[in-house]
Amino acid sequence: MYRGSRRTNSLGQIEILSHDRSKDDNIAEMEEKTLSGLNNSKGGSKVGKHTLSVLVENNAGVLSRVSGLFSRRGFNIDSLAVGVTENPEISRMTIVVNGDNHVVEQVCKQLNKLINVIKVKELNEADSVSRELALIKVSANAATRSEIIQIVEIFRAKIVDVSKTTLTIEASGSNEKVAALEDMLKQFGIKEIVRTGTIAIDRGNKQIKATNNEEE
Repeated sequence: MYRGSRRTNSLGQIEILSHDRSKDDNIAEMEEKTLSGLNNSKGGSKVGKHTLSVLVENNAGVLSRVSGLFSRRGFNIDSLAVGVTENPEISRMTIVVNGDNHVVEQVCKQLNKLINVIKVKELNEADSVSRELALIKVSANAATRSEIIQIVEIFRAKIVDVSKTTLTIEASGSNEKVAALEDMLKQFGIKEIVRTGTIAIDRGNKQIKATNNEEE
Protein backbone atom coordinates (compact mmCIF):
# COMPACT_ATOMS: atom_id res chain seq x y z
CA MET A 1 0.00 0.00 0.00
CA TYR A 2 1.23 3.51 -0.82
CA ARG A 3 2.11 5.40 2.32
CA GLY A 4 1.39 9.12 2.49
CA SER A 5 -0.82 11.85 3.90
CA ARG A 6 -3.60 13.89 2.35
CA ARG A 7 -4.56 17.58 2.38
CA THR A 8 -7.15 19.72 0.66
CA ASN A 9 -5.91 22.78 -1.27
CA SER A 10 -7.66 26.11 -1.74
CA LEU A 11 -9.60 24.76 -4.75
CA GLY A 12 -11.06 21.90 -2.79
CA GLN A 13 -8.83 19.37 -4.51
CA ILE A 14 -7.23 16.55 -2.55
CA GLU A 15 -3.48 16.39 -2.74
CA ILE A 16 -1.43 13.37 -1.63
CA LEU A 17 1.79 14.16 0.13
CA SER A 18 4.46 11.50 -0.27
CA HIS A 19 5.81 9.89 2.89
CA ASP A 20 9.53 10.35 3.45
CA ARG A 21 10.57 6.67 3.66
CA SER A 22 14.21 7.60 4.14
CA LYS A 23 13.36 8.83 7.65
CA ASP A 24 12.01 5.39 8.55
CA ASP A 25 15.17 3.78 7.17
CA ASN A 26 17.34 6.14 9.20
CA ILE A 27 15.37 5.45 12.38
CA ALA A 28 15.62 1.69 11.85
CA GLU A 29 19.35 1.98 11.25
CA MET A 30 19.81 4.04 14.43
CA GLU A 31 17.83 1.49 16.47
CA GLU A 32 19.95 -1.35 15.08
CA LYS A 33 23.18 0.49 15.95
CA THR A 34 21.89 1.23 19.45
CA LEU A 35 21.05 -2.43 20.10
CA SER A 36 24.41 -3.47 18.70
CA GLY A 37 26.14 -1.01 21.02
CA LEU A 38 24.26 -2.36 24.01
CA ASN A 39 25.31 -5.91 23.15
CA ASN A 40 28.92 -4.85 22.74
CA SER A 41 28.85 -3.05 26.07
CA LYS A 42 27.74 -6.30 27.70
CA GLY A 43 30.83 -8.13 26.56
CA GLY A 44 30.03 -8.68 22.89
CA SER A 45 30.27 -12.46 23.30
CA LYS A 46 27.96 -15.14 22.07
CA VAL A 47 25.55 -16.74 24.48
CA GLY A 48 26.88 -20.07 25.74
CA LYS A 49 27.42 -22.27 28.76
CA HIS A 50 29.79 -21.14 31.50
CA THR A 51 30.92 -23.32 34.41
CA LEU A 52 31.32 -21.72 37.84
CA SER A 53 33.00 -23.37 40.81
CA VAL A 54 31.72 -21.97 44.09
CA LEU A 55 33.05 -22.70 47.59
CA VAL A 56 30.43 -22.22 50.30
CA GLU A 57 30.11 -22.88 54.01
CA ASN A 58 28.68 -26.32 54.68
CA ASN A 59 25.66 -25.03 56.57
CA ALA A 60 21.95 -25.71 56.33
CA GLY A 61 20.09 -23.37 53.98
CA VAL A 62 23.06 -22.34 51.81
CA LEU A 63 21.81 -24.19 48.75
CA SER A 64 18.38 -22.58 49.02
CA ARG A 65 19.96 -19.12 49.29
CA VAL A 66 22.05 -19.67 46.17
CA SER A 67 19.19 -21.13 44.12
CA GLY A 68 16.91 -18.37 45.41
CA LEU A 69 19.38 -15.78 44.15
CA PHE A 70 19.24 -17.22 40.65
CA SER A 71 15.45 -17.33 40.58
CA ARG A 72 15.09 -13.75 41.90
CA ARG A 73 17.55 -12.35 39.39
CA GLY A 74 16.20 -14.39 36.50
CA PHE A 75 19.50 -16.11 35.73
CA ASN A 76 19.20 -19.29 33.69
CA ILE A 77 20.83 -22.30 35.41
CA ASP A 78 21.59 -25.29 33.18
CA SER A 79 22.70 -27.49 36.10
CA LEU A 80 23.79 -27.29 39.72
CA ALA A 81 25.72 -29.97 41.60
CA VAL A 82 26.92 -29.71 45.20
CA GLY A 83 28.98 -31.87 47.56
CA VAL A 84 31.34 -31.66 50.51
CA THR A 85 35.04 -30.99 49.84
CA GLU A 86 38.17 -32.38 51.51
CA ASN A 87 37.31 -29.93 54.30
CA PRO A 88 34.03 -31.10 55.91
CA GLU A 89 33.18 -27.50 56.79
CA ILE A 90 33.17 -26.42 53.14
CA SER A 91 31.01 -27.55 50.22
CA ARG A 92 31.68 -27.02 46.54
CA MET A 93 29.02 -26.11 44.02
CA THR A 94 29.45 -26.54 40.29
CA ILE A 95 27.00 -24.28 38.49
CA VAL A 96 26.53 -24.21 34.72
CA VAL A 97 25.00 -20.92 33.57
CA ASN A 98 23.61 -20.00 30.16
CA GLY A 99 24.50 -16.49 29.01
CA ASP A 100 27.21 -14.17 27.75
CA ASN A 101 30.17 -12.71 29.63
CA HIS A 102 28.03 -9.91 31.04
CA VAL A 103 25.57 -12.39 32.56
CA VAL A 104 28.39 -14.45 34.08
CA GLU A 105 29.95 -11.31 35.54
CA GLN A 106 26.65 -10.36 37.16
CA VAL A 107 26.18 -13.89 38.53
CA CYS A 108 29.64 -13.83 40.13
CA LYS A 109 29.03 -10.40 41.69
CA GLN A 110 25.69 -11.47 43.15
CA LEU A 111 27.13 -14.75 44.51
CA ASN A 112 30.01 -12.92 46.20
CA LYS A 113 27.46 -10.78 48.06
CA LEU A 114 26.05 -13.83 49.86
CA ILE A 115 27.46 -14.26 53.37
CA ASN A 116 27.98 -18.04 53.11
CA VAL A 117 29.88 -17.86 49.80
CA ILE A 118 33.66 -18.12 50.25
CA LYS A 119 34.98 -18.03 46.69
CA VAL A 120 33.66 -17.97 43.13
CA LYS A 121 35.67 -18.91 40.05
CA GLU A 122 34.77 -19.48 36.40
CA LEU A 123 36.44 -22.58 35.00
CA ASN A 124 37.92 -22.39 31.52
CA GLU A 125 36.77 -25.28 29.34
CA ALA A 126 40.26 -25.89 27.93
CA ASP A 127 41.94 -25.84 31.36
CA SER A 128 39.48 -28.01 33.28
CA VAL A 129 38.00 -31.51 33.31
CA SER A 130 34.23 -31.86 33.46
CA ARG A 131 32.07 -34.95 33.81
CA GLU A 132 28.46 -35.93 34.33
CA LEU A 133 26.98 -39.13 35.74
CA ALA A 134 23.70 -40.55 34.48
CA LEU A 135 21.57 -43.57 35.43
CA ILE A 136 19.26 -44.69 32.64
CA LYS A 137 16.58 -47.35 33.06
CA VAL A 138 15.52 -48.74 29.69
CA SER A 139 12.98 -51.36 28.64
CA ALA A 140 14.57 -54.66 27.57
CA ASN A 141 13.34 -58.07 26.47
CA ALA A 142 14.95 -61.17 25.00
CA ALA A 143 14.94 -59.66 21.51
CA THR A 144 16.50 -56.30 22.39
CA ARG A 145 18.73 -57.11 25.36
CA SER A 146 21.84 -58.03 23.33
CA GLU A 147 21.56 -54.92 21.15
CA ILE A 148 21.30 -52.68 24.22
CA ILE A 149 24.37 -54.34 25.74
CA GLN A 150 26.34 -53.66 22.54
CA ILE A 151 25.40 -49.98 22.64
CA VAL A 152 26.40 -49.79 26.31
CA GLU A 153 29.81 -51.29 25.52
CA ILE A 154 30.42 -48.87 22.64
CA PHE A 155 29.81 -45.92 24.98
CA ARG A 156 31.99 -47.52 27.68
CA ALA A 157 29.07 -47.42 30.08
CA LYS A 158 28.05 -50.31 32.33
CA ILE A 159 24.93 -52.14 33.40
CA VAL A 160 24.33 -51.83 37.14
CA ASP A 161 20.92 -53.49 37.48
CA VAL A 162 18.96 -56.13 35.57
CA SER A 163 15.35 -57.26 35.74
CA LYS A 164 13.13 -59.32 33.45
CA THR A 165 11.90 -56.23 31.62
CA THR A 166 14.52 -53.54 32.22
CA LEU A 167 18.24 -52.72 32.24
CA THR A 168 19.70 -49.90 34.31
CA ILE A 169 22.77 -48.31 32.78
CA GLU A 170 25.41 -46.14 34.42
CA ALA A 171 27.22 -43.70 32.14
CA SER A 172 29.74 -40.98 32.87
CA GLY A 173 31.50 -38.50 30.64
CA SER A 174 30.84 -35.22 28.89
CA ASN A 175 27.33 -33.84 28.51
CA GLU A 176 27.50 -34.65 24.81
CA LYS A 177 28.37 -38.31 25.47
CA VAL A 178 25.52 -38.77 27.95
CA ALA A 179 23.07 -37.06 25.58
CA ALA A 180 24.22 -39.26 22.68
CA LEU A 181 23.75 -42.45 24.71
CA GLU A 182 20.30 -41.29 25.80
CA ASP A 183 19.40 -40.64 22.17
CA MET A 184 20.52 -44.15 21.13
CA LEU A 185 18.46 -45.79 23.90
CA LYS A 186 15.23 -43.92 23.16
CA GLN A 187 14.27 -46.47 20.50
CA PHE A 188 13.97 -49.17 23.20
CA GLY A 189 11.91 -47.03 25.56
CA ILE A 190 13.49 -45.09 28.44
CA LYS A 191 11.54 -45.58 31.65
CA GLU A 192 13.63 -43.33 33.90
CA ILE A 193 16.71 -41.17 33.70
CA VAL A 194 18.65 -39.38 36.44
CA ARG A 195 21.51 -36.98 35.64
CA THR A 196 23.78 -35.37 38.20
CA GLY A 197 24.60 -32.30 36.19
CA THR A 198 28.15 -31.21 35.43
CA ILE A 199 30.97 -31.39 37.95
CA ALA A 200 34.34 -29.90 37.02
CA ILE A 201 37.87 -29.40 38.32
CA ASP A 202 40.97 -27.53 37.12
CA ARG A 203 43.68 -29.42 35.25
CA GLY A 204 47.24 -29.74 36.54
CA ASN A 205 48.30 -28.26 39.86
CA LYS A 206 45.67 -25.53 39.88
CA GLN A 207 43.21 -25.75 42.74
CA ILE A 208 40.57 -23.67 44.45
CA LYS A 209 41.00 -23.18 48.17
CA ALA A 210 39.12 -21.19 50.77
CA THR A 211 42.09 -18.92 51.56
CA ASN A 212 43.43 -16.47 49.01
CA ASN A 213 47.00 -17.79 49.19
CA GLU A 214 46.17 -21.42 48.49
CA GLU A 215 45.09 -21.15 44.85
CA GLU A 216 47.95 -22.23 42.60
